[in-house]
This record gives sequence, structure tokens and C-alpha cells, in this order.
Amino acid sequence: MTNSLVYGPVPSRRLGRSLGINNIPPKRCSYSCIYCQLGHTAGMQIKRRAFYEPLELARSVTEKVRQIREKGELIDYLAFVPDGEPTLDISLGKEIELLRDLGIKIAVITNASLIRRDDVQQSLQKADWISLKVDAVTYDIWHRINRPHEKIKLDNILEGMLDFSKSFQGELTTETMLIKGINDSEHEFNKIAAFIAELKPAKSYLAAPTRPPAEQVEPANEQSLNTAYQIFSEKLDKIEYLIGYEGNAFASTGNAVDDLLSITAVHPMREDALAEFIENTGTGWNTIQELVDTGNLIILDYQGKKFYLRKLPAHSHNSYRPGQKNQ
Repeated sequence: MTNSLVYGPVPSRRLGRSLGINNIPPKRCSYSCIYCQLGHTAGMQIKRRAFYEPLELARSVTEKVRQIREKGELIDYLAFVPDGEPTLDISLGKEIELLRDLGIKIAVITNASLIRRDDVQQSLQKADWISLKVDAVTYDIWHRINRPHEKIKLDNILEGMLDFSKSFQGELTTETMLIKGINDSEHEFNKIAAFIAELKPAKSYLAAPTRPPAEQVEPANEQSLNTAYQIFSEKLDKIEYLIGYEGNAFASTGNAVDDLLSITAVHPMREDALAEFIENTGTGWNTIQELVDTGNLIILDYQGKKFYLRKLPAHSHNSYRPGQKNQ
């Protein structure tokens, strides 16, 4: 059971080194998002129920943690990132309580579709770190991108997120997946950013699908990602990209090129900031030009200023593994 319920630890852009907890069988969800890397939702549902025995899940996680610690490895978070929507598990709150004695922070990545429910909020309140999905705040766009269960209402979700954000004592973050031609307009960017600003998250993430999605969709291009970043920056304090880059984005590598590619995969660099980076690291501008010429960096314009962004990675079916999840 350890293998089916626990995976990792895996490197996570948001959570450092995290151990994944798979508390939902594939694929039970309240959404069938067009970009989902796990494919179509076979079991659309909104009724909460028990899927696994909480004590058995806790034993599986505890054993995995013991094995990892014996190897001298660290775990930054226990992360509920299952093959479906984690809040469908009616035992989620109990499971979090049972894992507290391990002394590791606990994260839950949720689509927030059930967050208006009091029992769901009570379960999530027990976690240390929460990510809420906010792909759209316009009904038609939300329907196109998330394809929700027919009984779910967008207004209830938005109201529930606002309510939860006022009482949650841990670290609240949001994630917005950007899809070309669906939710990548400036109008929707402004509406999403305005709503997220009301949530007052510690950080807001902008994402693009980087593994084969459920449908033949294209990620928003680099220009749209940059536009979204600039618009979000006008309303929010901390914004980062989640665009599937390689490399170490947590500390300096001692290699100026690697550091630059890591930085521009998290947020765009304005030309004057790049010039300062070059001066501080002793890198020549010819190195930057080479990165542009080889397609590793892309130059974008926004409101009369130049920005540099790492190119989005191409989809690679060879690197995809079923059940692979973003943390």
C-alpha cells in the first residue's frame, strides 16, 4: 500500500522537497480540466466519501518517512496531490491530524470546487500550506477550461475562497493555468488578478501546461505569460511562474547562465535588471545574445519596455509518465 498511497520525495518549485500523498483513486474529480496531465476524469463526482482507511494511509506515510530519514534525506512538506481532487476525501482532516506527529509541514493542492462547504474548510484549516486553483472568474471561460460537475456553481466557489481566505492561518497561495485562446486575454487577466487580490495570498503562481494534456490545447505563449505577470504585478505582491523549467531555482549555482535561466523561468527580467545582473556576475552581453539566438531566452515588449523570459519547454511525450503530478 505504501507504493500506491505515497510517492516521492520529489523536487517541487513551490514546496521544496515534498512527499506526495495519493488519497484519491484515479481519477475521481469534480473537474475534467482540458489541460489535466492525468487525462479525462472517468469518475466525475462532488459527494465526499472515504476512499482509504485513515490509519492505514497514515501508517504508509509514516513508514515512507522513516525510510527516507534513515537515508539521511530531508522532507520539506507532506503534500496531498492525488490522482483527483483531494477534498473529495471525507477523511482528509483526520489524515492530516494523524500525520502531525511526524513534525513535517502539510500541504494540500486543491481545485477549490468544494470550498464553500463548511466541512471542507474545516479539513483544509488543519493544513500548513494551501494552493487554490483560479483559472477563470468568468463563467463561460471557467466552463471551457475546467469543465466542472454540472451541479457546481462558480459564484459559490469564489464566495467560498473569499470566506476561507479570511480565516485560514497557514500560507495561502493560488495557481492559474493559462491556455492559449481560452483564458489568456488581458480582460480576463485583469479580472482574475482583481479577484485573487481579495484573497491576499502569500504568493500567486502563473502556470502553463508542460506535459501532454487531456485535450489538444496549447499553453499560453511567452508574450501572454509576460502580459499576465505584469497585470498581476499591479495588483499582487508576489507572483511566480510554474512553467516546467529545469535547473536550480532555489539558490545560486555559481554558474551565471544557469542562474539566469532559473530566474527567467520564475519571472521575466526587465532589460535594466538584466544589465545589472550581467555587471554583478561579470557575464558578457554576448552570452545573453547567444541565449537569445539559441532560443533559450525570448525578448518581449510590454508598455515600451523590454523583458527577457525563458522559452517554454516543448511538450515531450517521451518524458511523460502516467500519474506524474505537479507540486
